[in-house]
Formats: sequence, C-alpha cells, structure tokens
Amino acid sequence: MKQILLNIIKGYKPGNEQEEADKEIMLEFIKAYDNCLLRENKIAHFTASSWIVNEDRTKVLMIYHNIYKNWAWTGGHADGEEDLQKVALREAGEETGVSNIRALSHEPISLENLCVDCHYKNGVFVPSHLHFNVTYLLQADEKEQVRIKADENSGVRWVDWQQAPSMTKEECMKEVYSKLNSSAHF
Repeated sequence: MKQILLNIIKGYKPGNEQEEADKEIMLEFIKAYDNCLLRENKIAHFTASSWIVNEDRTKVLMIYHNIYKNWAWTGGHADGEEDLQKVALREAGEETGVSNIRALSHEPISLENLCVDCHYKNGVFVPSHLHFNVTYLLQADEKEQVRIKADENSGVRWVDWQQAPSMTKEECMKEVYSKLNSSAHF
C-alpha cells in the first residue's frame, strides 16, 4: 500500500541538512508503521501542503488558519491517500475556493517534519504529534475569486512573495516559507 509514498520520499533530492535528516526519519517511519498515512497514528502521520503562486510568481496565496491564529500555506492530512500531490491539490481548492489550480511539477519542492502542539478541533482534544509534510508548488489564477472555509480559516488572500515569511508568527514557519520562496525560484 505504501509504494507510491515510498517512491515520493525516496525520489526527493534534499536541498539542505534539515531535509536530509527529515527524509531519513520519514523513510524509517514509513517502514515501521502501516498506518503512517492515517490520523489514527497519534505519534505522527503524513500531510501535504502547497505553496501557491500566481502566474507571474509575484504573489503567494495564503490562508488565515483558525486553530493556529496565523497566516499559513494550504494543506492537510493524507487520510490514507498515498499520492500526496492529490492531497495538496484537494486541500488548496477546499481551503481557498479557487478551482483553477495546477501543479507546476510532479515532484515536491520541500520536505519538513513539523511539530504540532496539542489543541482542540471541533471540540475534540488532539494531542501533540508530528506531521511528516511534503510540499508542492502549485499555480492558481489570482483573478479567480477566493472564499474562506469557515471551519478551517477566516481569511484567504494573495500576498507579495517577499512578505509571505513575515506573515507568520511562528519562527520555524518563517524558515520554511523562506525555503519555499527559494524553491519556487522567485
């Protein structure tokens, strides 16, 4: 069941020391846990995110995440889906309301193991855990109307790509967003 996922992670060419270490841990986790794609794994599970750019790559589409109370990329849980690019595309559309979205490559542009603090979602306690995240570069039409997904975000907007890292209050995400800007070749 996990061959597509293994191929995605094995095929990824790390761009820095963080990605090399994260890739190694991801591969170990895939081999150790049959349920690595499911939220039922309370230690960690796979997620997919997207860095959505406009056609001329001057802007990034971001959402205001309700749980984290912060501007963020789009993304979500694999929930059993091995093809993480499908997950990234699905989540991008659901969270922004944009339907004209396409992947700029079949390959991910980033890997990161992210710590998720405990929180409540829909009144249910979610313990701290890890997200083994794979990020894809997507492109959307900035003229298309955006809409919020009220149960997940309370804002959707295009921002200048250079300002995107400073939109977040989380220091670790500033580094991730800066890395994504570099990977997107702005």
